[in-house]
This record gives sequence, C-alpha cells and structure tokens, in this order.
Amino acid sequence: MPPMATFSLPPNVRVSPHPLVAHKLSLLRDKATTPKLFRELVRELTWLLGYEAMADLNTQAHQIETPLEPMTGRQVEPKVGFIPVLRAGLGMVDAMLELMPTAEVWHIGLYRDERTLKPVEYYNKLPDAATVQLCLILDPMLATGGSAAATVDILKAWGAARVKQVSLIAAPEGIATLSGAHPDVDIHVAAVDRALNERGYIVPGLGDAGDRQFGTFAGPSSEPGHGPLDETAEVVRRLQRDLAER
Repeated sequence: MPPMATFSLPPNVRVSPHPLVAHKLSLLRDKATTPKLFRELVRELTWLLGYEAMADLNTQAHQIETPLEPMTGRQVEPKVGFIPVLRAGLGMVDAMLELMPTAEVWHIGLYRDERTLKPVEYYNKLPDAATVQLCLILDPMLATGGSAAATVDILKAWGAARVKQVSLIAAPEGIATLSGAHPDVDIHVAAVDRALNERGYIVPGLGDAGDRQFGTFAGPSSEPGHGPLDETAEVVRRLQRDLAER
C-alpha cells in the first residue's frame, strides 16, 4: 500500500512527546517481544499516557492534617470511570487504577466484523444512569475508529458528561472517523501511524494487540485481518477516500 498523503491532526488529538513513550513503543512494536514483556510495556505506556490524559482534571480544596499541622490540599473533583474495550483494553486497566485507585471500571465488549469492519456489541453491563462524569475509553489500537465511535455513542447515551480516548497507536482513518463523529472527544495516543492496510490493520503498527498480550496467535488463520479480503479492502478504500476528501 502506498503512503497516504500528509494528514493534519485535528485539534482534539494529543500525541505524547515523552521520550520514554517513544522508547517503550519501539520495544512494543518489535515482533520478537514476548507476551510477558508485551503486557508489561502496555502497562507502562498506559501509565504514561494516562498521566497526560488526566492532566486537566479539576480539583477542589480539601482539608487534611500533616504530621505537623492542618493544611488545605487538593483532591480530584470529577468522578472518573475507565472503560476498557474487550479484550485488548484489559491490559490497560491496572496501570490506570494505579493512577486513579478510586475510579470505576465498566467493561464494554465490541468486536470488529472482519467482513464489514463494523463494530458489533456483545457485552455491556453499564448501569441505567451514568455514575461518573469523565469516561476514559481504553483500547490499544484506534484503527478504523468504528468501535471507538460506537463506544462514545454508548457512553453519551448513558449520560457521561465528558469522554476521552486513550490508545497506544492510531491510524489517520480512525482519528478521522472518531473526530468526525465526536469532535469533543480528546484522543491521547503514543503515535499516529501511516495508514490502514487492505485488511484494516494499522501499519507499521504492532500486529493484533489482544493476541500479542494473551499469546493467542495460532498461525495463518489468526493473522491480523484474516477474513474476506476483497470486501474488507473495499471498506478500507472507502475510509481512505473519505479521509482524502476532508
């Protein structure tokens, strides 16, 4: 696939400038990285990205006592929820909870139909009304953007006042899809890669984040994007045409 034309990032996209993020992401991409090390790197990268994603949280005054005297400290004001998209997003939860131990965790299960590249919801146990003000969607790869946009739809319908997306790698097509559907959603990533390939996977990317975390690669039938190639490629071409017209 030829390189895509230069893509101008929308103002809601934040690409981490941290040198440790760049270093750890290179290790994560390496095909020789074992599942154990891959999981550790996902956790470390999530910690760094989560730190940046929550840098603008509001705080309020809070009275405490140090061992020496009373003082006015600060505590985070909004209730925060983490929404890992199953299954790859599970590897990002522990690191986020280290940053925000009081956060709620709600799981949403979506899989990408390999024929249409459309998200299909199969698990959703959100309560009837929103219990948090800020939701951070955790999903290592922002590829076509369909699953991300669908998850935001679910969270907004639930009543979440504010939503952010935290991913390790994004494709221009995914950013365009999510930003087009939800321009108010901030997107925090370690890197924006070149494009999607004809099978709808990010290149150069890192392969399938779920398989690499959980050691479930089982040969050619489980290769990234395995499926009806012609129909999948047509969906990718449509996404890229839409992107070029923006």
